[in-house]
This record gives sequence, structure tokens and C-alpha cells, in this order.
Amino acid sequence: MACVRSPLDWSSGLPRELLEIIAKKLPSGHDAASFRSVCSPWRAALPFARFAPLLMLPFDPTSPSPPEEKTVVSFYSLVEEKTVSLPLPELHGKVVVGASRGWLALVDEAAAVSLLNPFTGSRVALPPADQRVAAASSRSVEMVGVGNDDGGGRWVLRCSSGDVSPVTLDKMREVFFSEIVLSTTPGGGGGGDGCVAMAVLADSSVVAFCRPGDTAWTLIETNVECCVSTVVHCHGSFLAIGCLGEVSIINIAGDDDAMPSPARPVSSLPEPAQMCHRSYLEVNGQLHLVGVAIRAFHGEWPFGHHAVVYKCDLAAGETPVWSMVTDAGDMAMFMSKNFNSGFGGASVSKIKSNCIYLSEPIYGSDHSPELVDISTGMSEKIACPTMEGSEALCWIRPNLWT
Repeated sequence: MACVRSPLDWSSGLPRELLEIIAKKLPSGHDAASFRSVCSPWRAALPFARFAPLLMLPFDPTSPSPPEEKTVVSFYSLVEEKTVSLPLPELHGKVVVGASRGWLALVDEAAAVSLLNPFTGSRVALPPADQRVAAASSRSVEMVGVGNDDGGGRWVLRCSSGDVSPVTLDKMREVFFSEIVLSTTPGGGGGGDGCVAMAVLADSSVVAFCRPGDTAWTLIETNVECCVSTVVHCHGSFLAIGCLGEVSIINIAGDDDAMPSPARPVSSLPEPAQMCHRSYLEVNGQLHLVGVAIRAFHGEWPFGHHAVVYKCDLAAGETPVWSMVTDAGDMAMFMSKNFNSGFGGASVSKIKSNCIYLSEPIYGSDHSPELVDISTGMSEKIACPTMEGSEALCWIRPNLWT
């Protein structure tokens, strides 16, 4: 009688070292997901811990001196419960104006803009700010000194008194770009592959967008009542959100030749009352609002406060509404103090589900990260020894392929 051979289990027969080499060479996150779905040894070779959000710690953009030494930036890992440091000379002389899709948006004193993936070293240039962008801000900014012997000019602030002061690196977010958000990850080879960068301009109801390869930013009037506080990419559109909570929808195609349609304000979408410290993010195609509800009784001090989460499906109908979230399932949300937009994702090892991770407490001078349970509103500090006396820059989710 012929014997029947069982099929060879080749997948688990590969050496662990070879699997780890293959995992490091995967070209995309989609390939990584397919790789991990094969079997347990393959999942072990590419742990999800590599993709867990990191807390980017502050750095001095003017150091080191001399400049040939490399600028080193530290990140705190929640999973490993330790600080890791990366040499990032690209951050010398630049300020971070956004953390989106695993990339950092950077601006220097000349208002030149670039994107950097700190984990792969990939870089993409964006157009610099020009006088049109400067004029869209509420500040009186102009370029002076163009054509001097040094070959360039510098940006200055002109006060009503006539006094002039230089726009230094620490003022770039106050004058030009408050935050830059990406629609998708930039493609390789310097191209955008449909990526659109949307910028919140300082103290303005106007936003600016560009695609990698563009020579200038395009301005769009959002028609919000006051100024735009943040933008969120949701359902293929950008949502410009005003400081009073109003929402305006901007549709921009990734095609270089496509022009945006006019911004469309969302009517009849009042925010929940008695909210402050608002941040926004997209989770599962819905706009989420993270805020602080204040409880005050007869002038008592200290007053009570707790974090709350609301969601809104802008595609649900003509009159969308905010509804409170008490159970986010397997999701965790990450909010940064420096930026009004955040991100969410499925919880991984040592990342608790149905929780909000704040870069630092809502109130107080302690700069330790804080964890908030969405169902109860209760919070606890996250031990991070390196954060004593320092304010974290932002959360960033590693993107290891572009």
C-alpha cells in the first residue's frame, strides 16, 4: 500500500535569523501584514512592538556645536519602557511643525519646509513659505535683505510702532505653519504618489496645501468663523476645524493637475458644551473629538475635570451630530500637547485598549505622559524618568518602509 506523506511545513522550517532578515527588507506595511499572517514563527520575527507609538522628546535644534557633530533625538518607548536615541543630523537648525503618517514636518529659519522619516532617513522637500503664505497670517511678516552679498534674505516681524525683529526658529510656528498634516505617506524617490500636505497657518482662517514636487503652496479660504486650529484627514477629505469647533470640508485629489473644490462648511454641528483642550483625530473613518469636561461647584478650587471622547460620522447624513464614546473597543488614541491632531490604532503589546495616551497631563506642571481610561475618565501617570522638567514634542507612530 502506498504511503501518504504529510506536506512539508516549510514556513516554520526557516531559520529565525533568515526570517528577521526578510522582515527588515519588506517594502510596505501591507507586505508586513501578509508576512505576519503566515504562522507564529513569522509573527515572532516581525513583532508589532516595532510599530508601537513612541513619544518624541525635546531637543535643541541649535546644537550641537560644531555642526559637524550629529544632532541626537530621544524617543520614549511605551512597550520597552525605555528611551532610545537616534542620530538625526537633518533636524539641526529646524523646528518640528507636524508628525503625520510616521513622518516629521520640518521648517528652518528661511521657512524652507521638508518631510523626514526619522526611522528610515527618507526625505521629501516641500515648497518654502513665500510672501503669500506670510500675508495669510495675522502677523505682519516680510522678507528683507534679498540680494545681499550673502545671497539671501531673512524674515522679519514689523510691529505697528515700526520696530523690526527677526523671525527666529522658535517663532516659526507662531508666524507661518502651526501644523502640517499628510493625506498619506509620501512615496519613494522624492515623489508624492498622491500625497497631499495640508498646513494650518498661524492665526488664520486660510489653510495652505501642496504636493511633493510643487513649487509653491496653494491657499484655500475655509470659511470658518474665526481661525483654523487643526486639520484632520478623514474619508479622503481634509477637515479644517476652527477654534470654535466649526468644521469645513476640503476635497483635494492627489492628482497634480486637479484643483480643489471650494471649502464646504458643515452646518448644524454644535460641539458638546463645557469642553476645553480639544484635540481631533480620525478613527475608522469617523471624526473623533477628545476634550476635557469641567466640573465646578460654587467656585470650589481645585475644580474637577475629566477627559471625554465624542465621535461624528460626517458622511451619515445632512445633519451629523456628536455622540459620546464610552467604549472604543480595541483602539487606543494618542494625543500630543504641541499639536491639535492625533491618531488612533489597534492596541498592541503593552498598549492598553479603550484608552487615551496624552503626551502630558491635562493640568499641572508635571510633564509625565498620562493614560486615561475612556470608559471611566480616570487617569494615571506613565513613568518616564527622562521627562522630568521637559515637555514632550509629540507622539509618532513608526513607519518603517517609506
